[in-house]
Amino acid sequence: QVQLVESGGGLVQPGGSLRLSCVVSKSTFSIYAMGWYRQAPGKQRELVATITSGGTTNYKDPVKGRFTISRDNAKNTAYLEMNSLKPEDTAVYYCNKYGGSWWNWGQGTQVIVSS
Repeated sequence: QVQLVESGGGLVQPGGSLRLSCVVSKSTFSIYAMGWYRQAPGKQRELVATITSGGTTNYKDPVKGRFTISRDNAKNTAYLEMNSLKPEDTAVYYCNKYGGSWWNWGQGTQVIVSS
């Protein structure tokens, strides 16, 4: 069973920044494309950013220019740097692989953007 452990969320004011981390218990982590997803209250889970095994990144329009996805294969960890946060970024953030069937979801990390 692959375990995903997200961390780094919290309460932040609009315009603030957070860095999320996701540790993956998969020795072959480096071969997988990874994604960060989020689920806002009352809404479906949505994809926000992806990174391939080779480091190519892609972002959904609502976060483009503000969020940066990265990975450290030596640490089996994916990151999401979030800047210029807006209230509409409030959600539980999850990581999982991108493409193919998902691994079991982790507990996520809560991000609240509010003044």
